[in-house]
Amino acid sequence: MPERLRIGVIFGGTSGEHDISLLTARGVLGAIDTTRYDVVPIGISKSGRWAVGDDVLERLSRVAEAGHDEAEPGTSTDSIGALSEALSLLSNAGVDAVFPLLHGPMGEDGTLQGLLEFCGVPYVGCGVAASAVAMDKGLAKDVFRSNSIPTLPWTMVQRGRWQGERERVLADLESSFSYPLFVKPANLGSSVGISKAGNHEALAAGLDLAARYDERLLVEPGIDAREIEIAILGNSDPQASVPGEIRPRREFYDYKAKYFDDATELIVPAVLDDPVTRELQSLAIRSFEALACAGLARVDFLLERGTGKAWISEVNTMPGFTESSMYPRLWEASGVEYSALIDRLLGLALELRSGCVM
Repeated sequence: MPERLRIGVIFGGTSGEHDISLLTARGVLGAIDTTRYDVVPIGISKSGRWAVGDDVLERLSRVAEAGHDEAEPGTSTDSIGALSEALSLLSNAGVDAVFPLLHGPMGEDGTLQGLLEFCGVPYVGCGVAASAVAMDKGLAKDVFRSNSIPTLPWTMVQRGRWQGERERVLADLESSFSYPLFVKPANLGSSVGISKAGNHEALAAGLDLAARYDERLLVEPGIDAREIEIAILGNSDPQASVPGEIRPRREFYDYKAKYFDDATELIVPAVLDDPVTRELQSLAIRSFEALACAGLARVDFLLERGTGKAWISEVNTMPGFTESSMYPRLWEASGVEYSALIDRLLGLALELRSGCVM
């Protein structure tokens, strides 16, 4: 293994979380140890064009701020051309490993991971299957249930059925659950497309919103609960961080609360009794292993008030990674600084996928 590693950092992407990926990339590129690594920034535009270069992040950021696709990196305008562009770029970049910082579909869902596997490039994070299953909220719940990991009851509504049988779908949901209900696209992150419904009309509007983003719409009951998150780091012997708590000032932790509401509190570490902390850490590791995750994940829980019951909400295989994001903050509170965390993750990638240890 060379003394100085060449690391590709991929960001942007075609999902609705493109702008969040740019924030994550800015954090990582600003903190990665350039005395140890030659860093190769690799950007993907909203239309799927790839480009490499030190100015790519700034170019994509300007495009995002302007709200249009002019002056995007790359030249291909069709999917086959973009794939050829990506393969050529990855082949010519000569990287030892890749840190893929894409969030959401076409990046965090196993698609990019499959491309990197095809190219034989080691990469940070979960593999194809774990990424795909964790991204799909319904499939992930099936895995949790089969592994006796407590998850709230749910039902999945197909978009076509919702569009063709609206009143029948609403009647079925209202006979199965009591309000409030949460409606979510099955495959999306950052709380995009999620709504809380307290009545018939709001439920219909929530299903319409979720149907804009996915063909499968997950509906589950809302409960009075604290939102607790735990970060996981490792491959065959994953470790759990201290827990953190999210306290949004909005009705729930939606997209605006996550990224634009300064009133949202991130409490690290969360104030919990030791037995509750240990239970949540154990459930987080079990969830990570049940999905066959690797490298990193953030596991989100609902801790029900009154009963103290812990319900897993989701496993995020590429959580936000700015210095102020919950995942790095949880590890900082657990004794691993931001730059050292990047080193650890790159080491885990090489250990798992190339047989060498940093």
